[in-house]
Amino acid sequence: MTAFSPAPLTRSLTLLLAATCALSVASVYFAQPLLESMATSLGVATGKVGLVVGATQAGYAIGLLLVVPLGDLFERKRLIVCQLLLSAAALLAVGLAQDWAVLLLAMSLVGLLAVVVQVVVAHAATLATAQEQGRVVGQVTSGVVLGILLARLVAGAFADVAGWRSVYFVAAGLALLMALLLWRKLPSAQPGARSASYRQLLASVVGLYRHDRLLRQRGLLALLTFAAFSVLWSAMVLPLSAPALALSHTQIGLFGLAGIAGAMAASRAGRLADQGHAQRTTGVALLLLLLSWVATAFLEYSLLALVLGVVMLDFAVQAVHVTNQTLLLKGRSEMASRLIGAYMCCYSLGSGVGAVAASWVYARWGWMAVCGVGAGFSALALIYWLYLRWQTGNGQR
Repeated sequence: MTAFSPAPLTRSLTLLLAATCALSVASVYFAQPLLESMATSLGVATGKVGLVVGATQAGYAIGLLLVVPLGDLFERKRLIVCQLLLSAAALLAVGLAQDWAVLLLAMSLVGLLAVVVQVVVAHAATLATAQEQGRVVGQVTSGVVLGILLARLVAGAFADVAGWRSVYFVAAGLALLMALLLWRKLPSAQPGARSASYRQLLASVVGLYRHDRLLRQRGLLALLTFAAFSVLWSAMVLPLSAPALALSHTQIGLFGLAGIAGAMAASRAGRLADQGHAQRTTGVALLLLLLSWVATAFLEYSLLALVLGVVMLDFAVQAVHVTNQTLLLKGRSEMASRLIGAYMCCYSLGSGVGAVAASWVYARWGWMAVCGVGAGFSALALIYWLYLRWQTGNGQR
C-alpha cells in the first residue's frame, strides 16, 4: 500500500497541482491556433498540418504507456520535477526548429513529457482522503481544462505579437519555474509497486486492459469523446482564419474562453461521482456533446452559435473525463499511475485520430463534413453508454 505524506493536501497545494496540470497540458495544445503559421513558416501544405497535433498525441500515447506507470515504481515528486525539466528542453527545441521533420520530432517529445499531468493527477488522488478524492481530482482536472482552453488564447496572442516560436520559448521558461516550485512545495509519497520491476510494471498495464472491465468501458468512452473534442479544436482554426472571416490568432484564441464552463463543471462532476451519480452525469453529458454539433455547424453563419457549441462541448467532455477518472481511482491509489496511464492512452488515441481526420476532411469537403465527423464520434459514445446501461440494468457505474 501507498505510504502517505504527513503534509495535508491544502487548498493552496491543490491549486499548485492544478496550475502544474494547466501549464503541462497547454504545451500539447499551443499548436492548434498556430497550425497555419507553422505550415506557412516551414512551407507545408494545409492538408498535412494536422500531423503536428498527431505527432504530439502519438508522443503522448507513448508517454502514457512507458512513463506514467513509473509513478507506481519511483517517488512521484522526483518524477514530476524531472519531467518538467525535460519538457522545458523539448519546448525549446520546438521553438528553434527550422525543418518540418525536426518540428514533428520535437512536438512528439513535448507530448511524451506532457504526461506529467497524469502523474500529478495520480499523486493528488494518492494524497487525498477517500472522502475527498473525487473533489480533488475534479479540482486538479479543472486546471487541465483551463490549460487546454487558455493555451489557444495565450498562444494566439503571443504569435500575433512575436511569432509562433515565442510561444514555445516562454513555455520553456515557465516549465523551469514550475519545476522549482514543486521541488520546494510538493509532499512526497512512497510508490505502491516498489518491489516490481519496470518490465513487470509495463506488463501489468497491458493486463489492466484484459482484466479491468471498468477501464475498458471508460477508456472507450474517453476515446470517442476526446476524438469529438479534437475534431472541433483542431479544425476550427481553419475556417476562422480563412478569407471569409479572416480572424487573427488572438481572436481565434478568445473562443477558448467560451469553454471555461467546462472547467467549472469538472469539480462538480467529481462530487456527483462521489455521491453515486456517475452514470447519470455521463449520460447527460454525452447527450449534450451530441447536441453541441448542431450549434457548431453554423460557424460560417454565426459566431454566436459557435460560442454556444464550444461551451456545450467543453462542458460535456470534461464532465465525462472527471467522472471516468473518479470511478477508476476510487479505492485503488496504490495503482493510480498505471490506471491513469492506461485510461489516458485511450484519450490520446482519440485526440490524435480526431485531429488527423478533421484536417483531412476539412481540406476535401469543408466545415459541415467536419461537424458530421464530430457528431458521429459523439453519437457512438452515447450509443455505447446506452448499451452499457441496458447490459447492466442496475444503474451502477
